[in-house]
Amino acid sequence: MRKILVPTDFSDNAFNALTYACQIFKYEKSEIFIVHAYADEVYRKYAEKERSSFEALKEKVHNSTVTKLEGVRKKGIEFSPNPHHTYHLVAAFGDLTDEINDLVQKENMDIVVMGTRGQTNDRSITFGSNTLEVLRYVHCPVLGIPESYTYHAPRKLLFPTNYLVPYKKRELKLLGDLTGSFRSTIYMLYIDPVSTLALRQEDHKLFLKSCLQKSKLVFETSDEKDKTVAITKFIIHQKIDMLVMVNSRYSHLEEMLHQHTIRKIGLHVKIPFLILQNINR
Repeated sequence: MRKILVPTDFSDNAFNALTYACQIFKYEKSEIFIVHAYADEVYRKYAEKERSSFEALKEKVHNSTVTKLEGVRKKGIEFSPNPHHTYHLVAAFGDLTDEINDLVQKENMDIVVMGTRGQTNDRSITFGSNTLEVLRYVHCPVLGIPESYTYHAPRKLLFPTNYLVPYKKRELKLLGDLTGSFRSTIYMLYIDPVSTLALRQEDHKLFLKSCLQKSKLVFETSDEKDKTVAITKFIIHQKIDMLVMVNSRYSHLEEMLHQHTIRKIGLHVKIPFLILQNINR
């Protein structure tokens, strides 16, 4: 049973992420948790000092959230009436990232799928502030779906790696199951002027091969100095459908999550973005 968490702010971008989740996991029996955290909304509207007024507003926003979530579920079922999918609705008074992490731990979630931007839809940035928080701190893989991305099967994936990270089996199994369903090709891109691997890197490369046997793996190298440029070029030239990266110290993602780099790569990267958190669960 696949457990999928989809945060929503009731924007078109958030619903687009839900429909993508329904399609990419259409072959799997799945539980889909649609979550909205509304604490910020309550505090933003609250201007009274009396606690009773605050509690009344909190209840009002909660009831409105439940109604909106029911609407999202209905719309999702109409879009994808898949008998293998069941829905759970969560209206939470709390911080989005904290609420997501609590649900990840409580329900043993496999993946979070969310839009890369929300209601503000600021076109000057690639990722909204909520998305950045989730990408960095949530304790399970996160799949970001760009604004207005039109679904098509992920046949080609790019996985940049320096082979320095000891990857986690559960996350690689998720990637292997996903790509195996679509008979995908994963391009493992090593970006370094020195192409020779150390023994530790060779071992990590062999581990990747053993965990991703359902997929066709193609190993590529690039001597490009700028990793963002190397990744962007590869995505464009190979017509990549999904970018896979690892969130850990000294990884390529750590560099790319700096705002100036995000804006730079955002000029070209308009494809789903899967982040493996590389933590024990």
